[in-house]
Amino acid sequence: MNPQGLISKSVNNVNTMFDSLGYITTNVSNYNTAGYKAQRFECYMKEFGLLEGTVRTNYSQGDLLNTDNQFDIGIQGVGFIPVTKKDGSTAYTRDGSFGVNKDGYLVTKDGSLVGDGIKIPANYEKIKISTDGTVNIISSTSSEPEKVGKIPLVTFNNPEELKSVEGDCMVPTEKTGKPLLLSDHSSIKQGCIERSNVNMYDTVNEVLRLNGSLISSTRLIKAVDEMYRQSINLRQ
Repeated sequence: MNPQGLISKSVNNVNTMFDSLGYITTNVSNYNTAGYKAQRFECYMKEFGLLEGTVRTNYSQGDLLNTDNQFDIGIQGVGFIPVTKKDGSTAYTRDGSFGVNKDGYLVTKDGSLVGDGIKIPANYEKIKISTDGTVNIISSTSSEPEKVGKIPLVTFNNPEELKSVEGDCMVPTEKTGKPLLLSDHSSIKQGCIERSNVNMYDTVNEVLRLNGSLISSTRLIKAVDEMYRQSINLRQ
């Protein structure tokens, strides 16, 4: 391979590794984001030694953190909660940090409705969310639980193709398949939220590995560039 080819290959590989570092930075910045799933930029070698990469999402379970907030829920296992955004579109999240808006509806942190809309009566005293997502209240006028709605849970055949959007949400693409309602489950736990599944130890190791690769590649570029410059001077 000629010097220009070596430089071009090395520059391509450096750019690919910088892309990988970008996703690692995103993971670190979302370490404390509830329900966040770590992304990884997997590199693979193509012909002529060129690096290419593809984005993968790690959907492993994050630890559940107790919050003692009766509106918070954590998902144990697979599944996403459908939410209705302010523009009327549907998105999906694993962030169960919920609250009640001024109109009495159960909402996410960015104000999206949980499901199609679950209204909590103004006279509620206590809320009980069952493991299947059923929302019951105990009001000041009755000691018997009253069902006011159910938090739905869906899954996808190919969740890795979900696209991240603002509000700690995801939207489906052509490759995800249609959302499938989980009608029989016991995956919801009240009073806690799922933490991100970002592993900081693995992240540090990956940064160190990429840093070593970047140093080697940039040194190779400098060495080949110097050889190329000297060869031109010899010809002159």
